[in-house]
Amino acid sequence: MKILVINGSPKKEKSDTMHITRAFLDGMNEVSRNEVHIIHAVKKHIEYCSGCFSCMRNGGECIYRDDMRDILEEILDSDLLIWSYPLYCYGMPAPLKALLDRTLPLSSMAMQKVGDRYEHVGQRDFTHLYYVMICGCGFPNSKHNFEPAVNQFKLCFPNNHTIITVPESPMFNVPEAKVVTVPRLEKIKEAGKQFAESFTISNDLMKEITSPMIPEEQYAEIVNGTAH
Repeated sequence: MKILVINGSPKKEKSDTMHITRAFLDGMNEVSRNEVHIIHAVKKHIEYCSGCFSCMRNGGECIYRDDMRDILEEILDSDLLIWSYPLYCYGMPAPLKALLDRTLPLSSMAMQKVGDRYEHVGQRDFTHLYYVMICGCGFPNSKHNFEPAVNQFKLCFPNNHTIITVPESPMFNVPEAKVVTVPRLEKIKEAGKQFAESFTISNDLMKEITSPMIPEEQYAEIVNGTAH
């Protein structure tokens, strides 16, 4: 399987969330051999979408000649896209949002009704793709936190999507927290194995990997103590 990881963290390889993503990939690779390529959005030259819609009218040709041309081809050549990023203002970091905006050439101006909403008709065939969102955040809970990012992802990729949200993710970069982070990464690795076998993750395992690693009050106390 060809897997394209799009890392939205400005920290690149040192991203808290990439610890989660690497564990997930380790689990997948235990089941089958995969070809994995990681793109760090912050390292790419990606102009902001100007909203001119030229690409949607002329067969997908964007007015900008930057790294997005190659990225779009790699997306279409992949079997699985993993969008890995930390939560920024209840959404995704700006470099990743710029990349997502520039996937517009995959769609045309024509629209069609699907269920109870309208969608743009694709100019390219990407029905074969599966999508995984892996998002970590620095808050100790998930409620009233990840919802905007989750809803955006579901709307952008309504089919074949799997969403993993992990609170307290800065702990993955703290050696002293290994007593709780190592077991959690093992659970995430198991999720990767399940996904590789069936493109699904059991509800019980998903509940485990998306829950706080330590009590919310304890985490908040630690963070507040190190903030001074």
